[in-house]
Amino acid sequence: MSLPLQQVNKRRWLILILKAALFGDIVVKMLTNSSKKSIELLAPAKDASTGIAAINCGADAVYIGANKFSARENAGNSLSDIEKLVSYAHKFYARVYIAMNTILRDDELGEALSLADDLYAIGSDGLIIQDMGLLELKLPPIPLIASTQMNNDSLEKIAFLEKTGFSRVILPREMTLAEIKNISANTSIELESFIHGALCVSYSGQCYLSYASGGRSANRGKCAQPCRQLYALTGEDGRALVKDRHLLSLKDLNRSDHLDALVSAGITSFKIEGRLKDMPYVKNVVAFYRKKLDALLSGKHIARSSSGKTSFGFVPDPRKTFNRGYTDLGMTDKKEDLASIYTPKSLGEKIGPVENVKSGYFTLEGEHNLASGDGICFFDADKTLRGSVLNKIDGNKIFPDKMDHLSPGTVIYRNFDRLFIKALEKTVSERKIEAAFTFEETVDGFKLSVLDEDGNSGHYSVQAKKIAAEKKGLAGTIIERQVLKLNDTIFTAKKVTIISGAAYILPLSVLNSLRRGAVQNLMDERLKNRPRASGRVTVNDIPYPVKNIAYLGNCLNKKARTFYERHGSVVKEPAAESGLDMAGRMVMTSKYCVKKEAGLCGKNNAPLYLVDEAGRKYQLRFDCKKCRMEIFYPGKAT
Repeated sequence: MSLPLQQVNKRRWLILILKAALFGDIVVKMLTNSSKKSIELLAPAKDASTGIAAINCGADAVYIGANKFSARENAGNSLSDIEKLVSYAHKFYARVYIAMNTILRDDELGEALSLADDLYAIGSDGLIIQDMGLLELKLPPIPLIASTQMNNDSLEKIAFLEKTGFSRVILPREMTLAEIKNISANTSIELESFIHGALCVSYSGQCYLSYASGGRSANRGKCAQPCRQLYALTGEDGRALVKDRHLLSLKDLNRSDHLDALVSAGITSFKIEGRLKDMPYVKNVVAFYRKKLDALLSGKHIARSSSGKTSFGFVPDPRKTFNRGYTDLGMTDKKEDLASIYTPKSLGEKIGPVENVKSGYFTLEGEHNLASGDGICFFDADKTLRGSVLNKIDGNKIFPDKMDHLSPGTVIYRNFDRLFIKALEKTVSERKIEAAFTFEETVDGFKLSVLDEDGNSGHYSVQAKKIAAEKKGLAGTIIERQVLKLNDTIFTAKKVTIISGAAYILPLSVLNSLRRGAVQNLMDERLKNRPRASGRVTVNDIPYPVKNIAYLGNCLNKKARTFYERHGSVVKEPAAESGLDMAGRMVMTSKYCVKKEAGLCGKNNAPLYLVDEAGRKYQLRFDCKKCRMEIFYPGKAT
C-alpha cells in the first residue's frame, strides 16, 4: 500500500532523524578516527599472494619488489601481479609501496624512470628508493620513501631529505629511542622503523663485504650474505682467539615490547622485514603485531591507517616460525647479546632441557607439547647445531629419527611446529569492514542504504509491488536475513534497521538485488573516496650535510653526481660498484662488536682480525666511544 505524498514528506524528515541515530556510532567512530594520529603496520611480500595474505591478517600497508632494481633481487614481481595486489589492498584503504632501492648505472636510469611511471599508473602508493640520481629525472607525482640503504643516520640528513621532496624516511635499525625522538621533534617527515625480522650486521647501505669478496653487491640487490659464514678471530700473530664461529651473524630483531615507546618517539610506520620469507611466516608475524598494535591503539589518541577488522583462526606466535633468537638491537642502550654465533639457521621455539636419554627415545624436564612430525634442533657438546624429526610421542617419551649427540641437560628447540604450520596454511584469515544498513519504503518500491566505517555511503532502489505481510515480525526477519548475506563481500553488517509504515512480503530476488546494488554502490564510493597521497621532488640547492662524498656515498651514475654537486657536495669517488679496488678499504661499519662478543672489551688493545673460510684476513678497528666496529678488506689501498 502506497502512502499519500504529505505523509511521505513527513516520513522523510523522520527518516533523516532516525538515520542520524541509527548510524551514529559509525559516524562517531569515523569522526573520531579522522582526528587521530595515523599508525601503519607495514608487511613484506615476496609476491602478490603473500601480500594479500598480509592484508587479510591486518597489515595497513605492504611493500613489494618490482621486476627490477629491488634490493632483494630474488623477490621481483611483474606489473600485473603488483596491480592485482594494489587493487586488493585499496579496498581496505591499505597501501602498497614498491621497492626500487638499488643504486643504478647510467644505462639503467631510463628503464627505471619508465618503471616508475608504470608503477604510478597502476596505483602504487609510494616508491622506496636509494639512488639520488632518480631525483634528477622527471618522476611521476608519487610519494618518495628514502630507503634505509641511504644510511639515514643523522638529523641533518633526514632534514635534507624532507626539504628535497621525500615523504618518508626509513630509519636505520641501529637508532636509539633518544635519537628517534630528536629527529621527530625537529622534522615533520614520516618516520618508518623496523620492528621485526632479520638483521644486517652492517649499517644498511654501508656494507661492501659481499661485493669485495665475491663481486655480488648488496647495494645492487645481490648480497651473498657473507655475514652468515664461518670466521675465526685472530691476533696479529695469527693465533686464533675464536675458531669456526658465525661471528658476524646476528639474532633477529623483535621490538614488540617497545611499540608504545616507538609511538611516543614519533614513529608512524612499523615495518616487518622479510621479502624473502614464506607465507606462513608473514601471516604469523603480521597477525602477532596486529594484535599488539590494536591493544595499544585502543588506549591512545591514535588510529590504524587502514580499514576493517581482521579475524584469524590461529594464535600468532613469532617463536614458532623462522627466528635465530631475538634482540631489540640495543634500542634503549641496554647491554645484551646481539649475535647468533653458533648458527645462522632458525632455532625456533625453546622447549626445554633433556632429562634422560634412553634406547631410542629421550625425556624432557617438565611438560611439553611436542608432536610427531615436529622438527627439533639442539647444540651438541661442541656447540654444533644438530637436528632431528620426531617419529612418535608416547607421553613424556619422545622418539626422534636420530639420537646422536643427545645427552641430559641438552636444550631442545622446536624449529618446525607441524600442527601450527598446518593451521597457518589451512586457515583463511578474514578482514571485514563494518557497515550499517537501512531498509526503507519508497513511494514506488523499496530502498536499501548502507554506511561504512569510513563514512562512505551506498544506496540502491527498486520499483516493486507492495504486498502486505500478515506477520510483520517474520517479514522483518526475512529482510534482515537476506541483507546479512555478505560473505562474498568485504563488509560485515553492524546492524540492519527497517523503516517502514507497514510490513511487506518481498521476493528474495528483490531483496538480493537491493543488497547487491547497495554494496556495489558503496564499493564504488569507497574507491572514489580512497585517501591518496602525492609526492613531488623539490628542486633546490640547499646544502647536503656531507661535503666530500667518497665511495661510501654510493654514487654510481652521472645524475647522482649532478644531484650532489647541485647541493654543494664534491663527489671525490664513485660507488664501489664502479669497479674500485677495495683493498685496504672499509667494507663494513657495525653497531655490533666482535671484540665485545668475545669478552675482550677493555681487555685487549692489540690488533684483531677476522679470517674467513677462504683465508682472507680482515682487519678490525674499534671506535669504543661510539661503540662501533669497522671491518677492512685485506691488502693495501691503491
